[in-house]
Amino acid sequence: MEVGVVGKPNVGKSTLFNALTLSDVPMAPYPFTTIKPNRGVGAVRVPCPHLERKTPCTPGNSRCVDGTRFVPVNLIDVPGLVPGAHEGKGLGHQFLDELRQADGFLQVVDASGGTNAEGVVAAAGTTDPKEEVEWLEEELVAWVADILSRDFARHTKSVELVGGSAEEFLRSRLTGLAIPPSQLTAAVRTTGLDPAHPSHWSSQDRVNLSRSLLRAAKPRLVAANKCDRSTPEAVARLAEAIEPIPVVPTCAEAELTLRRASRAGLVSYRPGDGSFTERDPEKLSLGQRRALEEIRGILARYGSTGVQQALEATVFSRLGQMVVFPVEDETTWTDSKGRVLPDAFIVPTGTSAKAVAYRVHSDLGEGFIRAVDGRTHRALGAEHPLENGAIVRIVSKH
Repeated sequence: MEVGVVGKPNVGKSTLFNALTLSDVPMAPYPFTTIKPNRGVGAVRVPCPHLERKTPCTPGNSRCVDGTRFVPVNLIDVPGLVPGAHEGKGLGHQFLDELRQADGFLQVVDASGGTNAEGVVAAAGTTDPKEEVEWLEEELVAWVADILSRDFARHTKSVELVGGSAEEFLRSRLTGLAIPPSQLTAAVRTTGLDPAHPSHWSSQDRVNLSRSLLRAAKPRLVAANKCDRSTPEAVARLAEAIEPIPVVPTCAEAELTLRRASRAGLVSYRPGDGSFTERDPEKLSLGQRRALEEIRGILARYGSTGVQQALEATVFSRLGQMVVFPVEDETTWTDSKGRVLPDAFIVPTGTSAKAVAYRVHSDLGEGFIRAVDGRTHRALGAEHPLENGAIVRIVSKH
């Protein structure tokens, strides 16, 4: 899965991306620092099942820190969006095209209201963060509606002449957006459109359909960044104003500082925690000590920097994902090499046992016989939905 980190220029997108991935993407206080998409890997936290048996795990595709498993998530940081992006303004076309395959969006806004619509730094409180959320939705809706509307009359009439469905038209037209067929059907129904006669859909119908599709298939969460220059009360007002889109207060700069200091051995800090400790205060410069004290103030006010929490809320709450642990021995929870709980995979909530088999390897899915629950040792059928944190062995012909 992939999460798109989006927003207008100079609100801290690249800083948040760097914090989550520990990449070195350029950051600067002027618009369009990012001129091409950056891809990286972040991670979400889940309890590692090895704690249940007090047996150390041997993680392969993820890492485990004191019983917390950090499971990888693909991220893409795209060029900043400005009003009119769907018409090509700024780096709009590039921005939008790179978001086609994203499963959902983590939108970064300037909670302090100190960045104007073009991404130019202004005085705090001169802009309304709510407007950033609103016009991003309008840009995305206009983008999808434009894709639907290209040569609309000819294509829809062709579908109707051969007895095709509106869903077939949408699937062929929006194939690059990776929207499941079930959500296409649901959007047509909830929008109240006639599925038998898509050629009758007006331009406003197509806008309404695009909005419904985006809300269902590409959910958003808002990271109210630069919260250190704002207040919890202001963030709460923003959350109320844009409900039901969730809001998480974040300070990407503080999170990036802590992660880099941890990597350098200056502090002990686990991503997402509400505190940190200096490893050797005597080795810190005066400037470093002052910076860390400022970060302590942010943690005291908000409980954390919010960066890790924003990603996890996007993956688990907005995108409805969960984590499963496939093994080859349901008794010892090991693979063929004797590694304990080597893999952790992010899959949609309620994913079936057979679907997990395909996620591990296509051969396992094609030869699927049954699955075995690692905790209860109960046999599971192909369509049995797995639970979050499930430990499962796949029995296959291959």
